[in-house]
Amino acid sequence: MRILLTVGLALSGVAVPAAAQSSDELLATSRAASSQLVQQLGKELKQALAAGGPANAIGVCKDVAPQIAAQLSRSSGAKVARVSLKARNPLLGTPDVWEQGVLAAFDRRAASGEKAETLEYAEIVAEPQGRYYRYMKAIPVQPLCLACHGTEETIGPEVKQRLQAEYPHDRATGYSIGQIRGAVTVKRRID
Repeated sequence: MRILLTVGLALSGVAVPAAAQSSDELLATSRAASSQLVQQLGKELKQALAAGGPANAIGVCKDVAPQIAAQLSRSSGAKVARVSLKARNPLLGTPDVWEQGVLAAFDRRAASGEKAETLEYAEIVAEPQGRYYRYMKAIPVQPLCLACHGTEETIGPEVKQRLQAEYPHDRATGYSIGQIRGAVTVKRRID
């Protein structure tokens, strides 16, 4: 299912039961949560890079990104997170089966020529615990990402050392510009 609508709604402070929301409203609130996570994280990363370079930015992804996701989860009433097929932190970034399928589809779509920054997917999924509105938005690799997620040649020695210390099970390297680094995932119960 491709989503072609463009909606620019921000999350409001008013909670609306998910079951009472239309699919357009669910899509809009999911897009807003995803966009807020990416924007807030990007701002924090740029500040950390300016203050201390790529090695300094590692702490933002490790500590600040989960805090931003948790705050957005609380304010939106949905679970908001980042996941990847090549997780840096397997405790926080490993996708569930549904997310794995969407990420693999994103990779195929990008390989067939679709722009990574436009890739998103949403559907209602029946799970043993209930029905959920699930949404994912691809996170494409940008030039800024290569200092920590690039190839052996693009990652400096200080960053390599810090990554090894912070993430002993890191699999999130070897990327090039335009690839899918992962995705923002939003999961909202609707029954």
